Amino acid sequence: MTTTALRALLAATALLLAGPAAAAPADGPCATVQAQGESFTVCTLDLRRQRVRMFWLGPDGLPYASLGSLAEKQGARLTFAMNAGMYDKGQAPVGLYVEEGRELKPVSTTNGPGNFHLKPNGVFYVKGERAGVLDTAHYLKAKVKPDFATQSGPMLVIDGQIHPKISADGPSQKIRNGVGVREDGRTAVFAISERPVTFGAFARLFRDDLHCRNALFLDGSVSSLYAPNLSRNDLSRPLGPLVGAVSR
Repeated sequence: MTTTALRALLAATALLLAGPAAAAPADGPCATVQAQGESFTVCTLDLRRQRVRMFWLGPDGLPYASLGSLAEKQGARLTFAMNAGMYDKGQAPVGLYVEEGRELKPVSTTNGPGNFHLKPNGVFYVKGERAGVLDTAHYLKAKVKPDFATQSGPMLVIDGQIHPKISADGPSQKIRNGVGVREDGRTAVFAISERPVTFGAFARLFRDDLHCRNALFLDGSVSSLYAPNLSRNDLSRPLGPLVGAVSR
């Protein structure tokens, strides 16, 4: 037997022993990653290719309320969606909400209980092919005129530093989701934990692993993801504002 034939036989035998190859994931913005000793799903969106926008009220004037409802109405063009900030019992945003350049809810600077009021809180916004995350005070000073925006809290990462009130690993562990923006201003990075995690681990994910100098907590417990490339469409309690992406 020649050397070439022997190599071919060995390669064929190796394939048989290995069994069927794992299917490659479908093309899309979301992937599961291991970081901070935990598992997260991370969705990375290039705003030059994907239009990132907010959704709240459908054509009937009622909240979409679920990712499934949003996906049904938007169809195959929707490549990603996630809950996008805190809301009241009527599913209305509790802070700033801007859609198609229209401010439907104003910025909130009030004090109060809960994560939203763990100052500084912040704003995720989109303007054209650029996005940003700013703490609320800096957002107001910048006089941004966004196409889309949502306010939530607390900030996770502020100019490369973890929020001063977030402990390294506190007692609270929940399924959490959030958003950061890379320094190019054109890449928005959304993440959701696959199991309950601490605020500290979630903040470090954005700073150390996803390389976002600014990142914002969106919510916990109700955190949900629509990622068709992962065949994922999470169910949850009725939701308020949503963020999604459609191809340009």
